[in-house]
Order: sequence, then C-alpha cells, then structure tokens
Amino acid sequence: MRAVVVWAHPSPDSFSATVCATAATALRRAGHQVEVLDLYREAFDPVMDREQWRAYRQEETLLDDASRRHADLVLRSEILVFVYPTWWFGLPAMLKGWLERVLGPGVAFDIDAGHGPRGRLGHVRHLVGISTYGSPRLDLLLHGDAGRRTLLRSVRLSCGPRCRSTWLALYDLDRSTAIRRATFLAQIDTSLGRRRPRWTTPLGRRRPRRCPGGTAAISAATETATAVADPSVPSGTAGD
Repeated sequence: MRAVVVWAHPSPDSFSATVCATAATALRRAGHQVEVLDLYREAFDPVMDREQWRAYRQEETLLDDASRRHADLVLRSEILVFVYPTWWFGLPAMLKGWLERVLGPGVAFDIDAGHGPRGRLGHVRHLVGISTYGSPRLDLLLHGDAGRRTLLRSVRLSCGPRCRSTWLALYDLDRSTAIRRATFLAQIDTSLGRRRPRWTTPLGRRRPRRCPGGTAAISAATETATAVADPSVPSGTAGD
C-alpha cells in the first residue's frame, strides 16, 4: 500500500525526527511505498490567505503547487500517518495550517446541501497519529488533547467506515529516560512494521498487549534513543 507520513517539527536533530524515521522505516519494511512530507524543510506555508479563505467559503480548496502535490499524495494513499510534538496541548501551527490548506473541500470532504460534510477519503485504510508530550498524561486529562481529537475524530470522519486508527504517544518526554524513549521507538517499529497491527481493531481500540518487540527490541533501540535525546529541552509542554 501507499503511505504518506506528515511530519511537523522544526529541528532535524530532535527526538521527533527519530520518531518519524522509525515510522517510515517500519512502513517500508512492511512492504509499503512511503512518502515523507517534511513540512518545515519544505518551507510549507500554513497560512490561509484571503483568496484561499474566499474559496473555502465557496466550498472549494485553492491549492498552490506545494499543497496540490500534498493533496494528490493523500488522495492516492491508503495509509496516512501524522508525526508531531504536542505543543500547548494541541497541534503545532504548521500542522494545523496544513490540515486547513490541504484537507479542505474537494480534497478531504464535499459539502452536500442539506446534509453537511461528506468524506472523500474512503480509500484511506489506516490512520495513524504519533505524538510526544512534554507534560505527563495527567495534565492531558485536565487540559484535553485537541490534537488527538482532531486527527482520530475529525480527520477519521472523512475516511471510510472500515478505516482503522492507531494512536502512539510518549508522555512526559522532558523527564523521560533512554529506556522509555527506546521502548516507544520499539512500539512504533512493531506497530507499523507488520501489514496489519494485530492489537488495533477496525474501530481503533487497543487490545491489551505485552511490551511490543520485547526486551530485544528495547535494547536495540536504546543506543539510538540516547543519541538523539536533547538535554536542552526545558520542562513543561515542549514535547520535542
């Protein structure tokens, strides 16, 4: 299958970069054709200008060359993966703008008079969200997790009824150890490295599982996780 990985992080030396590379490598090992959209390195413009807003109001999406290429890739892909850090308990502005400028009317959905939005991403068979959080999970219970809701609810509704969803998250990254980061990388590798994640149901509910990849996978990833960990990341909600 064809897979698109949308990555939103400004630093190529961040832990998020390793997360993205791990996801792409696992998908390729499973036999998928993978295209990585590195929004920052492509200098993608996430700002909707006045003409684009007017088109949106007319239930159209005004695409420039970059956003048209991204939209075409999404419309040809069966797997859609989002990799990003959670900032201010939501999506980075770059990724939020990408959703607004690329997954608009005529791409992700159509507007039926009297019936509202109708999804156009029925070809997407697997929707994946991967995020890191600077804060512990308890904070998410207090503030909410807007990014996860946007992807696994709003974007999911534009996909077909049989589309599976998977959520992979590392909380409290600012105080994480090399072992925790390695375990997370091993989880991503195991989850996306097989053709159908056995622990994900068609409705996206996780089944109880043991640590993916076992101790061997954790040991193999520890070196990489230690090397990419950025000790300068401050405590709080950085979510590198």
